[in-house]
Amino acid sequence: MKLKPLLSIGLLAVAAFIAPAQAAAPTQVTGEVLEVKDVAVYTYLRLKTATGETWAAVNKAPVAKGAKVTLTNVMTMENFESKELKKTFPTILFASLANSAGTGAAPATDPHAGMAKAPAAMADVKVAKASGANAYTVAEIIAKADKLKDKPVRVQGKVVKYNAGIMGKNWIHLRDGSGSATSGSNDILVTTLASAKLGDVVTVSGVVHTNKDFGAGYSYKILIEDATLKP
Repeated sequence: MKLKPLLSIGLLAVAAFIAPAQAAAPTQVTGEVLEVKDVAVYTYLRLKTATGETWAAVNKAPVAKGAKVTLTNVMTMENFESKELKKTFPTILFASLANSAGTGAAPATDPHAGMAKAPAAMADVKVAKASGANAYTVAEIIAKADKLKDKPVRVQGKVVKYNAGIMGKNWIHLRDGSGSATSGSNDILVTTLASAKLGDVVTVSGVVHTNKDFGAGYSYKILIEDATLKP
């Protein structure tokens, strides 16, 4: 998560992700842009700040070298690898870009944008329960969260929301027809390095984690992490 992360497309695709330590960070950083590196949907900035130089990553924006920028919703990540840049950053700031002189850009969307809290509804989801050891329905995993914490599970369901390459992982919302939308027991979040498409029916094998906090107000009572997928 090496990382860690956020809503319409989030931050940074990477080949591998091994949860790095998250250091404390100020909520806002201002600095002069010394270097700009654009990739598909993100902009990396090398900044000169009051406390020294640092790299930052924001949603892609037309930022000019020499511009003065202000970053908000700042989160510090350590040992973060960018596959697109073929570079590992010992420390990097994940942030939103506020309106700043010389950027010509509106505020960037929240860096956790890819991990929207409520996935779009997908009607008529009805998927058979996975077979084999540690097999559960979505509703069963949510109901037994305390008992299943840090334990492996298997669950089969339909991908109702998919965001790739956010903080080094792909983020999937999975439903199988069990549970209730009212109680929130019909949908579970999965992180994985494997790829999927909206509407795919997959079998997920991973570890249940509870009360996971990615910072900037994005926390989850339950999710399945480091998952593998099978069609």
